[in-house]
Amino acid sequence: MSQDLKQYADIIEQLKPMVNEPEFNQVLLQIASDVPKEKRFLIKMEVKRLAKPCMRTIDLRGHVDGKCRKYVHEGRSHYMDDIAVDKFEEQLRVFGRYTYGVYEAVQNTENNFRLLREKELAQEIANKDNPSAQKRSAVLEQFKVPTVNLLDYSQRNTERMNFAVAVEIVNSANQSMRGLSVDISLEGLQIKLSKDAFFKTGEKLFIYFRGLENEFAMDKKNGIAYTLVKIITKNDINYLALQRDQDVPNPAFDKFLESFIHGNKRRYKVNMNNTLEAITSKTCEQFFSPRSPTLPVFIDAVNNALIPRFAMANEVNREIVQYWQDEEDNCRLNFLLTQERLLRLLDKSEEMREMFVFSFTHLHGDKVYFYSASFEELMQKDMLFRVFLGFGSRKASWRVYKVTLTDMNPEQAHIPLSIPDSVGNKVKKLNSPPSARLMSKLKNLQFLAHITDVTSVTAQETYSEFKFNRGDLTHLRHFGHPRNRAPSDIQIVRFKYEEQRIESRYQLRTQVEARFNNEDTVHKGVSEDISVHGLGLRIELSKEYKGNLEGKVEVAFPRLQEISNSFDVMHLQYEIIYHNVDKNILHLKTMPGDEGKSARTFFEELIRKNKAKLKVESDEETVPGIGQALRCINARNATSLSFLMSKEGVRYTPQACIIGKQDERITNLTTQYAERGKVNLEFLFRDRKQDSPFVQSGIKAVKLENMPLRQELFVSFDASQKDPRMAIIPRYSDKFESNEQRRAFIRDAMTRGQFIAIHVMLTTTGKPDMSLLQTEINYVTMYAVHRARELEKKLWSFAACSHLVDVTDEVLIRHGFSREDITANKTLKSVTSEQIVLNNA
Repeated sequence: MSQDLKQYADIIEQLKPMVNEPEFNQVLLQIASDVPKEKRFLIKMEVKRLAKPCMRTIDLRGHVDGKCRKYVHEGRSHYMDDIAVDKFEEQLRVFGRYTYGVYEAVQNTENNFRLLREKELAQEIANKDNPSAQKRSAVLEQFKVPTVNLLDYSQRNTERMNFAVAVEIVNSANQSMRGLSVDISLEGLQIKLSKDAFFKTGEKLFIYFRGLENEFAMDKKNGIAYTLVKIITKNDINYLALQRDQDVPNPAFDKFLESFIHGNKRRYKVNMNNTLEAITSKTCEQFFSPRSPTLPVFIDAVNNALIPRFAMANEVNREIVQYWQDEEDNCRLNFLLTQERLLRLLDKSEEMREMFVFSFTHLHGDKVYFYSASFEELMQKDMLFRVFLGFGSRKASWRVYKVTLTDMNPEQAHIPLSIPDSVGNKVKKLNSPPSARLMSKLKNLQFLAHITDVTSVTAQETYSEFKFNRGDLTHLRHFGHPRNRAPSDIQIVRFKYEEQRIESRYQLRTQVEARFNNEDTVHKGVSEDISVHGLGLRIELSKEYKGNLEGKVEVAFPRLQEISNSFDVMHLQYEIIYHNVDKNILHLKTMPGDEGKSARTFFEELIRKNKAKLKVESDEETVPGIGQALRCINARNATSLSFLMSKEGVRYTPQACIIGKQDERITNLTTQYAERGKVNLEFLFRDRKQDSPFVQSGIKAVKLENMPLRQELFVSFDASQKDPRMAIIPRYSDKFESNEQRRAFIRDAMTRGQFIAIHVMLTTTGKPDMSLLQTEINYVTMYAVHRARELEKKLWSFAACSHLVDVTDEVLIRHGFSREDITANKTLKSVTSEQIVLNNA
């Protein structure tokens, strides 16, 4: 095609199927009415040229980025790859035979080396004109990624076949337009028009399949009745989505169409856009859900009471479940999700249903006592606020949880395939709804609480600066949970997944004795938890240590020694890697080599037995299918933003993102400078040129230690700026030298626009469960094997994921900002009036 005619490529595409029809000139005049007469003549000649029979053989070996195979058509052997074969068959349908138009279309597929070189050359020329701008633009574009709605895709009742044929559309006013069909099914039709349509949504239209009238015995006088469902505009082309009008049946056409689709769907190819979308959606869910840090709790609403029924544990969030287990392994999540807190959340508007809950435990006589308080509960008295946060943060068991509440529907448990039942009995079985027995267990579920541990070392140190009167410690009893209360009747359901590669910490509350620097003095305390392989240990001393906390420490476990005959656990060697200011919370690591071998061996055995126990529990479902049902409901009600990354060279780049129902600040932040249907994550990678960028180095640390990595990101956001690099100023919390610097950053952010704090968690991805994807992948393989290969290649390219949780309000609480400041900061412009809580005593 000449350079002059390239601007009319869309018109030429629409004229191709009409070239051998008697009304070709009439259609040309209608479609190209606004094109100059001399150009219209050139267009006509070009279409006629493309329609001439071609005798050339096609050999793409060495010319395309794909594996070529022999393809025989009408006795002539061609060598083409899968993409070229698809294009060849598509153009055969358009022209009705092998023509120059077919030949040239096959020579211009997107993977043709000649076209790829031309694109590279054009890019090089553009880069020469403005090399720095072009390079910067390309770098920034890689951080704009599409959003995916987990398990949200369309299911088709009938197969839709790609089919291009000339049609005439007539409305009730007898106005008509010519167009080209795109795809067709027993229930619907899609048509494209090159100019603005005068049809309206909801209007009844009559379709005449003019391109079929010469080949089949079609009714030329009476069109087929359709209803216009919607009009979509893409690249100046209008696409009409039509649905068969059931009030005007046409049994003869239905019979013809069913036979036509069944006999030609392999030749014309089934439209699989919804299946491709479904596979992408399910793939993302496969990687997000098993590594989400958030614990979903499913709640019944019975007689005006909110009753937690199920909690879904995975590799990461099980730490939350273990934390709220007492010494007899009873689940005490009801201490966290009290009836009062749930009702308080329910009273809030849907987008504001969140609260922060602070907690710690106390071990006395081998019995665990739980204490917890929400921010709202602490604000009832200033004295309670300071004593709870100041005292609790000095304990190793200190935790901060974000709790959200969202509506849900039991019907969300049903996730049929994207493929219609007519494809086969196996598909029909997989499309069937959950059993009545299973739905009876879910029928009263109305709400979904999400619990996320957002504790950080920096935050704990900040809260420990709160000054309080030790005489007020007796008031803590208001927040203690009575042990005589019945354990929560919450069933723990575990995620089913193929492979565990991430491990976290295991709860271990028991008495310990420590000796520092080879001293004889014994310092008593309690352990909080251990990490994988027993390498890490967190303990809390009963009294502050006055000496120098450097080097080695010998740790004894007297209670564990009583039940262990095979190991000596009274002389385990550790080194100190962290201690708080008060020197009563210690993070320890086993000594390398033989010195730490006893500790590693003992705790590896202890963890192995616990994991075996967990595995037995996870294989037992009280009602078959309940785990998958709850997983589907949770995926459809995600509250926070997460994104997947693949490894390209030595760097990890984002590929897909899910946006939660809540955390509106993060949603606005990521979508402000991105096209519709995408997010812009560049600000998370702003440190990419530094020696140790958080995401890149963080994922390496996760792979090395097999544990998720968490960090807080402070953001100053001014939406009035046009340049995203000026509008969004990010800084990781550990880059500040003091709390004074953090408060100054917050004040400045609130003055210029809005302050946002994000709890960022990094983790590697696990191995996907292919059994949940295989049926749809096999369906795609039947009609487009190259697309199936692309999907599987992409599926296995995902290597890491990140979860972002909005902790803005909690950060403002810890740094002493008033409730008025917190409320004002929810909008994009606010003036602060900092209330100095920390310096009050």
